[in-house]
Amino acid sequence: MNQKKIGAAIGLVLVAIALGLSTFTENHVHAIAPRVHLVILSTTDMHGRVFPIDYYTNKYDNVGITKVATLVKEARKNDPDLLLVDSGDTIQGTPLEYFHNKRNNTPPDPMMLAMNALRYDSMTVGNHEYNFGLQVLEKARREAKFPWLSANTYDAGKSTTHYQPYIVKEVQGVRIGVLGLTTPGIPNWENKPNYEGLEFHETVSEAKKWVPVLRDKERVDVVVIAMHMGIEEDLRTGQLNPSNVPNENAAIAIARQVPGIDVILMGHTHREVPSLVVKNDVARIIAIGGATQQFIPYEDVLLTQANRWASHVARVDLYLEKNGSGRWQMMAKSARTIPVTENTALDPEIALLTTSYHKETQDWLSKAIGESSAELTAQQCRFHDTAIIDLIQRVQLEAGHADVSMAACFNEQARIPQGEVTVRDIAGLYEYENTLVTVELTGQQLKDALEHSARYFREYQPGKSLNELVDTRIPGFNFDVAQGVSYDLDLTKPFGQRIQNLKFKGQPLSPTQKLRVVTNNYRVNGGGGFTMFKNAPVVYRSSEEVRELIIDWVEKHKTVPTQADNNWRIVGAQ
Repeated sequence: MNQKKIGAAIGLVLVAIALGLSTFTENHVHAIAPRVHLVILSTTDMHGRVFPIDYYTNKYDNVGITKVATLVKEARKNDPDLLLVDSGDTIQGTPLEYFHNKRNNTPPDPMMLAMNALRYDSMTVGNHEYNFGLQVLEKARREAKFPWLSANTYDAGKSTTHYQPYIVKEVQGVRIGVLGLTTPGIPNWENKPNYEGLEFHETVSEAKKWVPVLRDKERVDVVVIAMHMGIEEDLRTGQLNPSNVPNENAAIAIARQVPGIDVILMGHTHREVPSLVVKNDVARIIAIGGATQQFIPYEDVLLTQANRWASHVARVDLYLEKNGSGRWQMMAKSARTIPVTENTALDPEIALLTTSYHKETQDWLSKAIGESSAELTAQQCRFHDTAIIDLIQRVQLEAGHADVSMAACFNEQARIPQGEVTVRDIAGLYEYENTLVTVELTGQQLKDALEHSARYFREYQPGKSLNELVDTRIPGFNFDVAQGVSYDLDLTKPFGQRIQNLKFKGQPLSPTQKLRVVTNNYRVNGGGGFTMFKNAPVVYRSSEEVRELIIDWVEKHKTVPTQADNNWRIVGAQ
């Protein structure tokens, strides 16, 4: 073959290769389906944290929606169409929200102001939204420029949900459904007037009802559940959390049992869960010709939780691609939590909106109401009697006209200084909006309550310290101690036999003796599993919060008692 023919042949080959490459490239380009990247940001259990301050100590605390706002606005620079949702417990939890809800409820709720400014898409209703009653709740709800969600909260006796069950948002052509679910344990913790006219349905069945509505009726491409519930079991063992009331948390059950869910944004349990993948156990059936069917498992469910107190933001990244039928299909998904840090700046817009609330709160907390001749602390208040807890007991006994008082140490960091005592010092002893209830119990029922409380400590192991014996699955606020009786808590004894030498007025307490026992509404409603209170006759009920009763007592008596009477003690361990 001469040189000319060789050149021509090579030219034809090169043309053919070029045409082939062109065809490949063109086909390859056409083969790439449209893709989108979606971002969802989630907060939960912010509990009225507006500014980075612990109002009880008056010191900096690395939390607050004024800092979360900075994280949100940074994320919006790259993803302006991101979704921003909250999983509840928002309008309660700080002196700022307490002062607003109880003493000056005329202005808009400060958390709603902040969340409106940040353009939240939705908020799921939490159990603590009910703490101040329906009037306060509904006012805050009206002030929100975003819907409050709860698909399992119904008007009593009706098939209508009290709140909007879900929202549907279209972002970059993708339809996203966000379903709200609220923990149904509210009647176990709240006074009935605070949720009058409402029913809270079990959530697994409600999720099975509403997810198909989103998928089939609303034709959403992505299903997100924003729930005021968390993980209900120890994932290592499968054991349920012993401190939960029935159906209180159900994130794992819903992820496993309800098909069609892509993401669950959790709350309620005050945990940071950066990313957790749960296998869905349900398979979908696809016909592939004739009577032949194929079972294909649903995709795994991605769970995340943004801790508490506006200390973190949970971020979910979703990657979708259009399939051959023109529907969006999930390619990948991930989650992580982004912490607020000391370097996270306060957002000036949110700070300006809420400064007046902060100022009136500080003015109230700084008011002097009494004196103490010694510094008192609540350190190790669950291991021995303290004067601080005895103060709470004394107030409850007097206000409740009772023989015996039961109370828990809510705040181990509580402190009353030597010298001048302010509202701030006393408010820090009692962080919750509980009210006072006196019930009639038998000696046996009182012992049962103390035995139940003693489960705060695990089964005895020689050589283990008290710290090591604490059952970390049980919150400290569920360890009650009693005043008006004396007793030993013997950790070497089996569960149910730990309360020894139980005496009333110096004499062994008879199982049949009737006693007026004062506690809080949370306990009387069954909170913490104290079922012995639930059906006991109520002989007195106060509408005032226990916190207010303690403040009033100190303001009246001027002097804080500084000695504990050591009526109870732990034996058998150190």
